[in-house]
Amino acid sequence: MNKLVLIDDEEGVRRSVARALKRESYQTYTAANGEAGITFIKKNRDQIATVISDYKMPGLNGLETLAAIGSINPEITRIILTGYATMEAAIQATNEGIDGFLTKPFDNVELRANIHKISVRKRLKQFVPEQIYKKIEKSPIALDPTFHEVSILFSDIRGFTHMSQKVPPAKLAAFLNNDYFTPMGEIAYTHNGMVDKHIGDSIMVVFGSPVERRDDTIRAVKAAVAMQQKAKEIDRVLATQNGLRLKIGIGIATGSAFSGIIGSLRIKEFTSIGMPVNIAARLQGMARAEEILICDTTFQKLAGKIDAKPLPPVAVKGLDGPITVYKVKY
Repeated sequence: MNKLVLIDDEEGVRRSVARALKRESYQTYTAANGEAGITFIKKNRDQIATVISDYKMPGLNGLETLAAIGSINPEITRIILTGYATMEAAIQATNEGIDGFLTKPFDNVELRANIHKISVRKRLKQFVPEQIYKKIEKSPIALDPTFHEVSILFSDIRGFTHMSQKVPPAKLAAFLNNDYFTPMGEIAYTHNGMVDKHIGDSIMVVFGSPVERRDDTIRAVKAAVAMQQKAKEIDRVLATQNGLRLKIGIGIATGSAFSGIIGSLRIKEFTSIGMPVNIAARLQGMARAEEILICDTTFQKLAGKIDAKPLPPVAVKGLDGPITVYKVKY
């Protein structure tokens, strides 16, 4: 993933940028307009690291072009190239999700340095959930520790340990990243859940922190259903390959949790801690392949919008008595 694409309708600019970057580690490609650039990205989706697009172009402008590219692969670093006269528009573009901007005319040394700086910032943002990044941008104290209600979702691959003993590491990593973490993470994101962490082959998603919504619990269960449906779709494709399958079990619990930044002086993370986290993890451990298990509090908040059937009560470590568990129908 080391290709850089420059999109500009001026051939002179394309030549200048390509010449300025020829000694860099990038493989540089050019396109004369937004449509051509988007077509190239679609054909090379997983090999593109960075796209630089001129702001003013015939047809799609730079902002429209980069927005389309972001929907193809959100990991791509997207940069607007603009003249000083359109600086205000470029700044607005960064506020709308574009990773950075460069100005024309440019100095070659400064151009290379700015591309590097923007790319590094983009990569560092990937280590922090977008919801947390936005909160920190607005106000660092917005992430002070609090207690509030959350719905916690845990997902885990069934039979993963057995698969990992038979599949080469590179193939296993590609499977986890491309067939599991990425599609499940996108589903969580579209349902306004925050992927808190990856633990081996498990995913922990929080609904209700750091941003609270009235329908957090319903969205958590809907996300779980979408995850199971997506996993079945991916598994049908994997069934034609050797050694890999995607069967997941999901557990969801709702309740009061502590949410905030914790960690050492050198490494910190924003996370949620409390009984709903423990219960969700336990329910995920109980769930069989393709099952979604939820606690009674989660079931009550569904208000009949999602169907689920009760199962025999189960004991959970840390609680005095057994709890009622429901299996979601989908």
